[in-house]
Amino acid sequence: MALTLRTLTPDDLPVFQRLVDASFLGDTPDDGAERYRDLFEPDRSHGVFEGDELIGGGGVQTREITVPGNGPHPVAAVTSVGVKPGHRRRGVLTRVMRAQLHGLHDEGREAVAALWASEAAIYGRFGYGLAAEFTRLAVPKNAAFRRGVAMGDAPVREVSRDDAMPHMRAVYEALRPDRTGWLSRADQFWAHQFADEERDRGGLSAYRYVKHPEGYAVYRVKQDWQERGPRGELHVREIAALTPEAYAALYRYLLDVDLIGELKFFTAADDPITLLLDDPRLALRSRSDALWVRLADVDRALAQRRYGSDVDLVLEVSDDFCPWNAGRVRLTARGGEASVRRVDEAPDVELDVASLGAAYLGGTRLATLARAQRVREVTPGAVAALSHAFLGEHEPHCPEVF
Repeated sequence: MALTLRTLTPDDLPVFQRLVDASFLGDTPDDGAERYRDLFEPDRSHGVFEGDELIGGGGVQTREITVPGNGPHPVAAVTSVGVKPGHRRRGVLTRVMRAQLHGLHDEGREAVAALWASEAAIYGRFGYGLAAEFTRLAVPKNAAFRRGVAMGDAPVREVSRDDAMPHMRAVYEALRPDRTGWLSRADQFWAHQFADEERDRGGLSAYRYVKHPEGYAVYRVKQDWQERGPRGELHVREIAALTPEAYAALYRYLLDVDLIGELKFFTAADDPITLLLDDPRLALRSRSDALWVRLADVDRALAQRRYGSDVDLVLEVSDDFCPWNAGRVRLTARGGEASVRRVDEAPDVELDVASLGAAYLGGTRLATLARAQRVREVTPGAVAALSHAFLGEHEPHCPEVF
């Protein structure tokens, strides 16, 4: 039977949510669809049907992402992408990706799309590049800070959710314009990020909220009572602080919680906690892929961010999936500001759109991509100059999975 694709409607949410849950081998509770109603944008969601049966789909959240040096910009936050078991390897996902990306171009919407990948091998063929990683962090209880770490004398207290939320939102919004990779959070995204029903906890406790005048932390606990005493796990959901002293004070509080054996956190790749510790080897770290970025409109996307050094080079970009991006562009950056124009001149660097997406937030070096044979240097020295220009002040980090 022929496959068809259409934009979804509000009435499609229940069957769409069942599809997404089935795609991830999960079950849909009776109210499973309605709890996602506020996150569902039907006019930005597509479904692939075989007859009347929904067999694949994907959606977009309308959000902003902070780009290097230039604050928040619109991003198509791709979410809820799935194909029903038994219907895979038939081009269903390709149809969804094409509808999303071609739609962004045809409607002149976001120049950049981003997503978290369930499997890292999926999205490169659609032009997404690995733009940010996260660190799985494990630190033992009471790990000592090095001498001289300042934490100030401001109080650090556990408070109720109602007391914490306004403070958390204010801190987050104050930080967001300078934190590459952070997303805008409307009310529904705050509610989803800190959903705290029993089914959200994964066997852990309810959220605990820690308030500092210049920051906050949120965590859960997994109790573990052993013969030699309690060795519980403290699972951090989020830490945010306006000053280094507040950041250190919040970490110190969490590391000193009684009945805990170890703190665990998935955090930014450049989280400075290891440099706060007297013995940095106590912090066990492993890195994995986080945010994948796709430039839906290369010209507009490159002009939206700022650059760390001056550069004037011609890039030859290949993009089979979104052919309007393919060709030669001259990227000129002066004092951080960039202009992009189409040219017929000989290229200095050749690369595909996925490599540009990987480098876009400043976390993946173009020089490293060149060593991986993803970028080809034509003019000697061009890759080094371009790689340096793309670097940002911070490692990009997205503190939420969407």
